[in-house]
Amino acid sequence: MSILTRFIHPPAPRIEAVGTEAAARLAAIHASAFARAWSTLDFERLLSERGVVADGLFLGRATKPAGFTLSRIVLDEAEIITVAIALEARGKGHARPLLLHHLDALSRRGVSRVHLEVEEGNAPAIALYRRLRFRDIGRREGYYQKADGTKAAALTMALDL
Repeated sequence: MSILTRFIHPPAPRIEAVGTEAAARLAAIHASAFARAWSTLDFERLLSERGVVADGLFLGRATKPAGFTLSRIVLDEAEIITVAIALEARGKGHARPLLLHHLDALSRRGVSRVHLEVEEGNAPAIALYRRLRFRDIGRREGYYQKADGTKAAALTMALDL
């Protein structure tokens, strides 16, 4: 492959498991996406827990993720705890392949049902989850604190794998 070809055709995004070594980057991405950000220590603790799995999205030749999905598995069910894409990578269609890969990885680990919560006003995320066949199963009033101090409801959703 020539150098010119490498610039014209950059490598496809890749998705791979991440661990505690990525905690600082995951915290930074999370802080760009949520009003109540988790710290590097929060991510280190989560990623050290048995049953917690995380997949990172890597763009081009990057060594640091541009997005991630983090879930906790208990028996044959999992909860997607958080999903976030870095600001500069949002709106480019990266969340769908990241989630599809993550759901496949959960299925390979024996998970038959996945749960998640999403802010009721997060229309792009809700649309994505519905396209992936998640269905609404409940609602939690005042679950999320927004940047302006107000609270927003969460939709609870589930998907049978």
